[in-house]
Amino acid sequence: MSVAQTRLARAKINLSLRVVGRRPDGDAKAGYHELDSLVVFAEAGDQVTVAPAETLRLSLAGPFAEGLRGEGDNLVLQAARALAEALGRQVGAAISLDKRLPVSSGIGGGSADAAATFKALAALWKVAEGAVDLTALGLALGADLPVCLASRPCRVRGIGEVLEPMAPLPPVWLLLANPGQALPTPPVFAARRGAFSAPLDPPDEGFATADDLAAFVGAAGNDLTEAASGLCPEIPKLLAGLASLEGALLAGLSGSGATCFALFADGEALAVAEEKARLDGLAPWVLGSAIDGHRG
Repeated sequence: MSVAQTRLARAKINLSLRVVGRRPDGDAKAGYHELDSLVVFAEAGDQVTVAPAETLRLSLAGPFAEGLRGEGDNLVLQAARALAEALGRQVGAAISLDKRLPVSSGIGGGSADAAATFKALAALWKVAEGAVDLTALGLALGADLPVCLASRPCRVRGIGEVLEPMAPLPPVWLLLANPGQALPTPPVFAARRGAFSAPLDPPDEGFATADDLAAFVGAAGNDLTEAASGLCPEIPKLLAGLASLEGALLAGLSGSGATCFALFADGEALAVAEEKARLDGLAPWVLGSAIDGHRG
């Protein structure tokens, strides 16, 4: 008998993001931007639980559930139907999503939820390893799905389909902060101005220290910061506040925003900074976490 399965949909953070081109006319993904990004995952996120049921259904809970209640067909249900169709089975599941991450916040919440749904349902439905190409299935739903399925530090290129796993990261922590404003990705890309950037290769041997990682992230930057800041004026204030925290190595914008992050080389320094950020009211949502650089 199948038993319920639970998976953590860990927050995805684009430490750097360069827009390096656009897919040409005639391409299957014509018009999509091509990126070069260093992606890591926090040790925190949403939680997806699936249990046996005759039909597919979704229930929502958690502090950010209300942000999804107006969506009749979110990525979690799309992922469930796509997997069932790929299997050619009439299968069901009761899916519960504990939504702990802000919606439309640049940390891959929806994509991470869908990736966790794939993994949980594959276990529930006893899908043999390799029976379905989950990466290809996920890419059809969204560009962030492949890296969220990998759920490990990667250099991500193309439109999200080219993954280059990174060497294990040094111990490093981050503080996430969101200003409470949803910021969908398409308007941010539409607002972006300027030429495309050149790719920036991370070192083949990886990063020896958190300072090395921060130096690379600072040099690579995020090409969407200016556009996102124009749509959400709270972002520059948030970046300045994070950068001013004692022990912060660097502050940046994750993906298309509006979530910002600060990197720390020390867990105790992170704890102090998180407490200060909360006491000072830096942002409505603040979360400290280790970066998982070792587990796939």
